[in-house]
Amino acid sequence: MSRAALLVLADGRFPAGGHAHSGGAEAAVKAGRLRNAEELENFCRGRLHTAGLTSAALAAAAAAGLDPLALDDAADARTPSPALRTAARRLGRQMMRAARAVWPGPGLDALAAARPRGAHQPVVLGVAARSAGLGPEDAAHCVAYETVSGPATAAVRLLGLDPFQATAVLARLAPALDQVAADAALAARQGIDALPAASAPLLDITAEQHAAWPVRLFAS
Repeated sequence: MSRAALLVLADGRFPAGGHAHSGGAEAAVKAGRLRNAEELENFCRGRLHTAGLTSAALAAAAAAGLDPLALDDAADARTPSPALRTAARRLGRQMMRAARAVWPGPGLDALAAARPRGAHQPVVLGVAARSAGLGPEDAAHCVAYETVSGPATAAVRLLGLDPFQATAVLARLAPALDQVAADAALAARQGIDALPAASAPLLDITAEQHAAWPVRLFAS
């Protein structure tokens, strides 16, 4: 198992398109629910334990070798917002392009052929992790970290937040990230029917509103 591969996959500079997405932070800022570092931490913690846990478990299951097409269907069932489904598949396409260039393998090729318009990003990430020689908990850690690092990075741009404060938020969330990754990997070992379906209805609602904005800084 390559820890260097884990660093590459989790690196914010990995060209998987995540920099264009705020994870709901842009809508939260406009609604006045996200104004400072304290509220950013609350936002990220809530996102981590709901959408983050669900996505991390999907990634862990894919890294464990469960059927990625069945997992993609499971991701659809766990994503009630059409806007978020579209965003997840768009990110999945970009992740697939990057992963096939870096860690080519039959698993990625098969998923790309079966889902030419894109599979859900956590599923693609999990298959990529497997192709890179990583395990389920590694994949879960990557997704859990993305869940909070995306909004934190976006908040720096949206609020003019001090980058040191944003990074401190991520550091304080580290124990929760570890726990969510462990819980996700445990669920993945029990099969698709055991995967969590935690949700954040407010994120779903604001994602639909955000998608209709005529002008926006982030794609989601």
